[in-house]
Amino acid sequence: MTSHFLPPKAIRVVVALIAFAIMVLAEWHRPEFIIRIDEGLRDTFLRSVADRRPEVRLVVVDINEVALKDIGPWPWSRQRIADLTELLIGPYGARAVGLDIVFPAKADPEGDARMASLATHAPLALAQIFDYEQREVPIQDGTLAGGVKTQKPIEDYGGLTVRGYIANHAGLSDARCVGNIGYQPDADGILRKIPALTRYQDRTYTSLASALLTCVNPHILTPAGNTRGLWRVPYSRAMSSYTVISASDILRETAPREMIQGRYVLVGSSSLGLGDRVSTPLTALSAGVMVHAASLSGLLDLAEGSTQAPWSGREWLLLWGMLSVAGAVLCIAKLPAWGSSLVLIGLVMAWLAQAFLGVARQAEWSVTAPLWAYFFLLVVAVPYEWWQTQRRGRRLLATFSHYVAQPVLDEIVRLDLQHSLKPALCNITVLIADMEGYTRATSLLSLEDAATLTKDFLASLTRPVLAWRGTLDKYTGDGLVAFWGAPLFCSDHADRAVSAALDILAEVEILNMQRQHGGFAPLRVRIGVETGLALVGDLGTPFRSTYTAVGDCINFASRLEAAARDLPTQLVIGAAANSQLTQHQTISIGNIALRGTQTALQIFTIKPKLLDETDG
Repeated sequence: MTSHFLPPKAIRVVVALIAFAIMVLAEWHRPEFIIRIDEGLRDTFLRSVADRRPEVRLVVVDINEVALKDIGPWPWSRQRIADLTELLIGPYGARAVGLDIVFPAKADPEGDARMASLATHAPLALAQIFDYEQREVPIQDGTLAGGVKTQKPIEDYGGLTVRGYIANHAGLSDARCVGNIGYQPDADGILRKIPALTRYQDRTYTSLASALLTCVNPHILTPAGNTRGLWRVPYSRAMSSYTVISASDILRETAPREMIQGRYVLVGSSSLGLGDRVSTPLTALSAGVMVHAASLSGLLDLAEGSTQAPWSGREWLLLWGMLSVAGAVLCIAKLPAWGSSLVLIGLVMAWLAQAFLGVARQAEWSVTAPLWAYFFLLVVAVPYEWWQTQRRGRRLLATFSHYVAQPVLDEIVRLDLQHSLKPALCNITVLIADMEGYTRATSLLSLEDAATLTKDFLASLTRPVLAWRGTLDKYTGDGLVAFWGAPLFCSDHADRAVSAALDILAEVEILNMQRQHGGFAPLRVRIGVETGLALVGDLGTPFRSTYTAVGDCINFASRLEAAARDLPTQLVIGAAANSQLTQHQTISIGNIALRGTQTALQIFTIKPKLLDETDG
């Protein structure tokens, strides 16, 4: 009966393709739950490898609770903000200063004038906020400054497009360096990316960290972010690695100057009533200025060449996915279920090691994409191969139950010889037994008596074969073919075959005694035994196959059995089998010529005394 199902090899190919497709879909079309799992794993990795060495390139000046208590409540006058900025740039020698503060309205004229002069001539980066919420009435407060005019059509632009903003008042519109401090947290509320580029009308604007860098060196290239203009903040340093100084220590000039000399300075607030608070991969709640500090560290690493720009990593992910899925399917097809599970666990660990190494190098790939493919293989490929193994096992047992005794079958199961049916070249000993004069013996019998004779005779031949753990190849009408040495290997297969032959002679003698009591003529059995190489296994066609042996030794054993017709012995042993006997004593009974050839073979039989004892 022809199966309507695909062959196992085709099914394995289909399973591999589906697993690879799952990985591709998880990478290219990430649903929200996959994004959350990916980002959660990234966050865990970042927390475990965050650098805790001091960040010596920048300083955070914090308008904290201490400063508000010491200097006075917020809002401070513009004069005081100007004093703070001038002290940092002047006596303290800061490389550049970035203010995480927006001044949408004018204040004291002298202070505003000083701030305008500093923003125009000093290395000072001001802040403005873009609103990424889609509001019916957009917020438009203050006057935007900075930005680069772009001629690209909006559909060719990769940044975020907004309609709302909170900017500084018009008196600061000539500021040389201005950066965006607006942001969009992820769906889980964690701030992992900041807008690297934002488009409003026909101009694009960079982040505060980028503006602070280019304020000192306009030639520094900063990343443009992904296709949406978002740049993943590296968060490569623990928050404790940043130097944080209270603003009051600067205003009272009690802070050590060497802590600020030549460094970038970010001025912000951690005060609960003043500063913004955000969740980051490193901390559940952090001052917004610390996100800008992490961004500035990442941009400095990029500018100094100690890290690389973000990359998708998809080419390597695809290559890894193809090779690992193909390798896993091949291994699962050959290994037991527990071995296949270990292979998949190994692939999971290997991928996570590579994935997190890629995360450290700013790879944007999905950390879990290959894991979904491996999970599919675990729940589909492993059970399928287990089912195939059980199916082969049942077929093996069903097949061998017709050829071998139960103890041999139990041993095959114990050794888990799942591939015993596969054709293989084996050294075996073949026994061929046949009834002499079968036609004459049955010609005078009724059909029922002839059938009984045949069954009783074949039983006399079969019992010794199975008792000596032989494999019953086939019945030949009034005889049989059996062999030793396969499917279970045994080093004494020649001795076992001869022992079985002697027991067959004894069984036939007992059968003859029973027949004589019924008035029937005695039977004579002829047995040929020879050793040699043969192809043993499940041989045949898709329409019918059988477990059998094919080789010259089978032909030789058949010739030996036929030769016994003209010899004074019922058991004829070939030279190859005789050379391997260690438990039986034999004598030579001459040579016989092979029919159709000039080859003569020496033949043997058991010593007459032993043979008589067996017969008698």
